[in-house]
Amino acid sequence: MKRLVDLSNEEARAHFLKGSSYFNGDLPRYLSFEPILAAVADALNRGNYAQYQATNPALLPNVNYNFIANKDGRFAWRPFELIHPAIYVSLVNVICEVQSWESIKRRLGEFEGGVVDCCSAPVMSIDHQTDVATQIRSWWQSVEQRSLTYSLEFSHLLHTDVTDCYSSLYTHSISWAIHGLEVAKKNRGKNSLLGNRIDSHIQASRYGQTNGIAQGTVLMDFIAEIVLGYVDEQINSELGNSKDIRVLRYRDDYRIFANSDERAEEVLKIVSDKLRTVGMKLGVSKTFSSRNVVEGSIKPDKLAGIELQDLGDSNAKTIQKQLLRLHSFGQRFSNSGALRRLVSEFHGRVSEQTQAPDDLEVQVAIATDIAFVSPATFPAVAGILSHLISLAPSEDKVSLWTKVRQKMARVPYNGYLEIWLQRVTQPKAVGIKFESEEPICRIVNGEGPELWESSWIAGGALKKALDVSKIVVAAADEVEEVLQPEEVELFKQNAWAY
Repeated sequence: MKRLVDLSNEEARAHFLKGSSYFNGDLPRYLSFEPILAAVADALNRGNYAQYQATNPALLPNVNYNFIANKDGRFAWRPFELIHPAIYVSLVNVICEVQSWESIKRRLGEFEGGVVDCCSAPVMSIDHQTDVATQIRSWWQSVEQRSLTYSLEFSHLLHTDVTDCYSSLYTHSISWAIHGLEVAKKNRGKNSLLGNRIDSHIQASRYGQTNGIAQGTVLMDFIAEIVLGYVDEQINSELGNSKDIRVLRYRDDYRIFANSDERAEEVLKIVSDKLRTVGMKLGVSKTFSSRNVVEGSIKPDKLAGIELQDLGDSNAKTIQKQLLRLHSFGQRFSNSGALRRLVSEFHGRVSEQTQAPDDLEVQVAIATDIAFVSPATFPAVAGILSHLISLAPSEDKVSLWTKVRQKMARVPYNGYLEIWLQRVTQPKAVGIKFESEEPICRIVNGEGPELWESSWIAGGALKKALDVSKIVVAAADEVEEVLQPEEVELFKQNAWAY
């Protein structure tokens, strides 16, 4: 495991230009944004997007591409935002200039120390693991384990997080974080300031807005970490060298340790005040306190999941019974990390069933309903369904997948789910031509919808580099019928963070 800030500027640039950094969620293996990023990087030749613009992209909507993941099957949506590749690569070029990168590294070093302990410094893999898996292992080691050890020193824990952190971040605060408030205010709007250049890139991609950054990319995670590190510095300045408290922060998640409710609440107010200066506020509904640090350090769904860990022969001897136990757990803890972990583990074991059982359609129905109630589980549930339905006679596969498709279509606004439905229904062994309004699915089907508004580009090599067909790196109908657990590795690793 290696910290991102320990990289050279060239190593950092290569890291940010990886497809898995541009979008840090799971995608089917026939999709990759890396070819477009490489083509755009060649066209820009370390330059700035502004050299190639015919008009200002900040004046146009839909420069970035947004698609939605549904979190609860109803009204809780998580927007993923794919930054326009020309602006993204240009921003990487700016940040990874030698002087810029050294300046950022030096500033992040200044945030360290004090009462607030940041546990979310971006890390990358130096072994076979993915970078996101490495980040999650860091979370487990730094936050949950350290929280448990603090039970030796503290009796009270107050847990809170920021509401809509990325969409509320005030972009001018990026310059404050890098240069300090006084310098940034005196040089507001000057392109000579690194923070202003980063700010202008983000505004250019988001219709000129000064509130919010894109969600779903390692680069924006890094920028958010710079701003939150600046907030840490402000909190530390207010609290001084207090020995009777400790704050652990992982991204926008805060754990305040103290020896009384009153002291914990005093610190909470300071955290809230400092976050408000950069446009953020704490989520009241997600704030809770505990007078037992061990119990408060572990989420309730995780404790319940530990009790349900054994889905095998001892308590549920059939696949149907194991699915029913998962379904029951999902009703109690829908979309929880523990449910995602249990579903992921079951995905790994379901291959033990090698012949079509008499209750196959029942198993398919239960598994589908788990995903319907908890859409966040769908990548792993898709894998479970792909194995179950692969056991059915060929003439029944289309019927079963059609029923699954019709049910999941009732989940509103879920482009991410559509991408994974296409993965499991389009292989030749299934034989369904997956039709969808989701542009990424249409691109897989050979169509050419726009993902990003690019009319602001003057033309030439840069516009040619943005050919969306480049994201399809293999034929969707040629992939294996059964989705293997390693295809949703990020889902699995994210599940283990809980």
